[in-house]
Amino acid sequence: MVSSDAPVLVRPAARPVLPGGPVDVTEAWLRNRRLSEHTRDAYRRDVTGWLTWCAGRDVDPLRATFLHVNEYARALESTLGARSRRPLTPATVARRLSALSSWYDFLVKLGGVPANPVSGADRPRVDRDHSATVGLTPEEVDALLAAADADTGPTAVRNRAAIALLADLGLRVGELISLDLTDLGTERGHRSVRFVGKGGKQRRRALTPGTGYAVDAYLAQRAAATGVPVPQLTGPLLVTASGARLDRHSVFRMVRRLARAAGIPAWARLSPHSLRHAFATTARSEGVPLEDVQDAMGHADPRTTRRYDRDRHNLDRDPAYVVWAARSRRRG
Repeated sequence: MVSSDAPVLVRPAARPVLPGGPVDVTEAWLRNRRLSEHTRDAYRRDVTGWLTWCAGRDVDPLRATFLHVNEYARALESTLGARSRRPLTPATVARRLSALSSWYDFLVKLGGVPANPVSGADRPRVDRDHSATVGLTPEEVDALLAAADADTGPTAVRNRAAIALLADLGLRVGELISLDLTDLGTERGHRSVRFVGKGGKQRRRALTPGTGYAVDAYLAQRAAATGVPVPQLTGPLLVTASGARLDRHSVFRMVRRLARAAGIPAWARLSPHSLRHAFATTARSEGVPLEDVQDAMGHADPRTTRRYDRDRHNLDRDPAYVVWAARSRRRG
């Protein structure tokens, strides 16, 4: 007879079976997140890179430790970028590890792994003030808009509308190309545009008179070409000659081509994001409060907005001058 005081052996719980392989898990993780298609593609590549690295070293991703993640991070730091042919920046490595960490968090919730191995890894330190985006001065933005106005060809009017939306609203390129005609509207006397921003947040912005005029001119030309009144136009706001939605690669090429025509020295390194940086910097230099710029850009953290403000270290804006001037006024 077995004594009642004998220890009871408890079998460890079996690891839950994951729904399919890593690819299925990744797709389930992406569907669970509110992400743009561009971000989904980037995250998918990030996880695929990790899985490929693990397969090359016979590492089971479900049994990987922070030591494996550290080894992977050091390998990334010595990897050359496909376009730049230079080592990946700390910001790029940190972003890839951040995506991987989110993937493992999802696996933890599924019971596929006991803990997130990225949590204890040594991630690169990233200067929050650093941004790889090449900025534009207000004068360069003016020159870019002038080049768009002077442009000719069948897509010139559409390109003017696109550049105006980027310059005056500081939209992300993904937000720009996702706009539909039904997103245009009027609210309390303001012409407006609604869209889904980063993180799946519903956003709305005012159209300036200049941007409204550029959009109207484009829609009038498009309506005339299709033989229908403007109100009967449907589908995406910005389309190709075949009627398909304009893609981000076309917008990149458009920005660089017009920047080259405008004589901007860094035209080959510009991106639509350069106009977003310029929007934030100009708004702050013109005295727009930080919180208003933050809301306009859809940033959850004001520190992100400050990073976009390229003129924030300008001594002309040092608050010491304001304090001194106020003191002088009090002394009469």
